[in-house]
Amino acid sequence: MKLQLATFRLFRISFLLSCVFPLTASGQSIATQPIHNVVLVHGAWADGSSWAKVVPLLEKKGLHVVCVQNPLTSFADDVAATKRIIDTQDGPVLLVGHSYGGAVITEAGNDPKVAGLVYVAAFAPDKSESSGSLGKPYGATPGVSELRPLADGFFVLTPKGVMEDFAPDLTIAERDILLATQTPTQGAALGAEVTTAAWKTKPSWFVIASNDRMIAPEQGRMTAKRMNAKTLTLPTSHVPMLSRPKGGGRLHRPSQFRPVNSYSATKLILLLVVPTQASRPRVLFRRETSSSLEQSG
Repeated sequence: MKLQLATFRLFRISFLLSCVFPLTASGQSIATQPIHNVVLVHGAWADGSSWAKVVPLLEKKGLHVVCVQNPLTSFADDVAATKRIIDTQDGPVLLVGHSYGGAVITEAGNDPKVAGLVYVAAFAPDKSESSGSLGKPYGATPGVSELRPLADGFFVLTPKGVMEDFAPDLTIAERDILLATQTPTQGAALGAEVTTAAWKTKPSWFVIASNDRMIAPEQGRMTAKRMNAKTLTLPTSHVPMLSRPKGGGRLHRPSQFRPVNSYSATKLILLLVVPTQASRPRVLFRRETSSSLEQSG
């Protein structure tokens, strides 16, 4: 029964992603160029398997999905790896970044093929900022305190850091896999500065994990606010794309409006559109207005 419920929740994520409607930099639809490509960018101490639960379900909906495999050897290398994947796509791209991957998509997202950016429990630096500089005002989170140095400036998370801070709301078996597959990350990558922030000119959405022990939730809220990003707050750990919290909730536009839809906490990426009874979807939010979607229930 639990497996069926989890499968159903993930199916609903894929259904939302299948409804992505074309966006220009100003958030306007262009019927001649629908978004068919979704590029997923993982963060530090991880790899492309971070998106393993989502990818097959999106593909079943007809989307072309590619996970970037960041080498995590430098910020420049990771941006180059992401751009390489964007370049191979045959049309507009929805670029999604998790954690440090948010900094990567902030730089790589300036590619003209990128139609929109989605930040999932992520860093979103401005020009001359880095992932590390964004976190400094909020102090060291519990997860950051569990980083340990290796040779040549690389760092890894301790087993305790993975189990208790990175993904405490996953099963033991799932956390064991994250521990086994974590990729050592070059510390200098977190200190590298962004040269041009794509979120300043492209539609952006932000998922805040309110139980995050790697990135301070308040940092996410303040970052999303200055970006004028449409936001969704979910009661999950640092990995909402893998978490399966108990129960669901409703996503709300501002309080004077009715709830948009019924959501489980695993629905996290697509705040872009909602299906309508008509044959085509409609844009749910546009960049000109700022909306905050909060979990309730």
